[in-house]
Amino acid sequence: MANFDFFLQDHADCERKASAFAMSLVAKYPNRTEILPTLIDTALEELEHFRDVYQIMEKRGIQLQHEIKEDLYVKQLLSHCKKGRDEHFLDRLILGSIIENRGAERFKIIYEHLPEGELKKFYHNLWANEAKHGEVFVRMALIYFPENQVFKRYEEFILLESIIMKSLEFTGRLH
Repeated sequence: MANFDFFLQDHADCERKASAFAMSLVAKYPNRTEILPTLIDTALEELEHFRDVYQIMEKRGIQLQHEIKEDLYVKQLLSHCKKGRDEHFLDRLILGSIIENRGAERFKIIYEHLPEGELKKFYHNLWANEAKHGEVFVRMALIYFPENQVFKRYEEFILLESIIMKSLEFTGRLH
């Protein structure tokens, strides 16, 4: 909260990356037709979130960052993805869920600490929406993989995430 303008810039970057992530799954797995509409809808929602954050930034006189900074949290999580096509697909869906859930948690914290007004309402709505995205990625994984495999791998990533989080510097970024 101490440098909310920086947080907004990072938030905008994360929304752009979230939209691109959903579309990258469409591009890499076009044969997964059962989930393509959901991925496209998710990409559009994330792009709308980017637009909304950008509008907030415009009102505050904040520019987008010239270059999107590397997200060490996501980079380290991705480094643990398995290599096989199906395994990699499952891991990417699980990471999508975890990252969206963590974003929702942070939006809830932001919402709780903002004064009454438009910005507080925005982050309240965003919190609910991002939590939904976390569930959507798990539901997509369950279409293609057995429940025990999905949740076992999810638990493995949660344990890895806790180690990763302890190794990272605390910042005012979304991740």
